[in-house]
Amino acid sequence: MAKKQKNKQHNNTIINNKKAKFDYFIEEKFEAGLVLQGWEVKSLRAGRVNLNESYVIIKNGECFLFGCHISPLITASSHKINDPLSTRKLLLHGKQIRKLIGQVERKGYSIVPLSLYWQKQRVKCAIALAKGKKEYDKRATIKEREWNRDKQRILKKF
Repeated sequence: MAKKQKNKQHNNTIINNKKAKFDYFIEEKFEAGLVLQGWEVKSLRAGRVNLNESYVIIKNGECFLFGCHISPLITASSHKINDPLSTRKLLLHGKQIRKLIGQVERKGYSIVPLSLYWQKQRVKCAIALAKGKKEYDKRATIKEREWNRDKQRILKKF
């Protein structure tokens, strides 16, 4: 008799950037650590983060997350001014950064954050090398998504 395995499906995802998958073709994914302050970690645990309109910039051989909005908690310290839109450093290996620099210099490529998630009490950011979609590509994506929904409804009837 086979042993039953317990389904240990933990949802460690803090937030997903759905807009990035709609606006870009995802070429290659990377996992990066994130340098945060204490109040930012507490806000992430409370789910007070927004990745829409955020992107990754490379400056002086280092990667930074720009435009990520982490709202401070009300109970956060009042003697310190917390900037919700500050740039946050991403931790990547030098080889990965060099590869990203080479790819971004090509026409139309950019680096976008896909999601934030927990991994062993550390916050990780999934970033992707992406190429922008044109308007007709976005329409095709919407059309395909609607067709898949209709297909599921039809199959559900039978």
